[in-house]
Amino acid sequence: MEIKRQESGKYEELIDTAEEVKLLSRVILYNDDWHTFDEVIDQLIKAIKCSFEKAKGFAFEVHTKGFAIVFEGEMKDCLRVSSILEEIALRTKIVT
Repeated sequence: MEIKRQESGKYEELIDTAEEVKLLSRVILYNDDWHTFDEVIDQLIKAIKCSFEKAKGFAFEVHTKGFAIVFEGEMKDCLRVSSILEEIALRTKIVT
């Protein structure tokens, strides 16, 4: 990304010459008392296409901390991941 400086009066303005700035969003998965570890692990594998070990690690983090950031990417991808997790009524939140 290239930034050019332009002076206008007393103020210096920064003009971003990038065509598009893509903000990364995150999917947070929250703990609940009714899904089993296996259900959460299986749904994580389906949603984020990760290994069993990575999904197991996320499931354990959710269990111990109450939540985990399980995915980071563009908003459209976060919406897809979140909707797959919510297919079995897992509680998620997307933050930017």
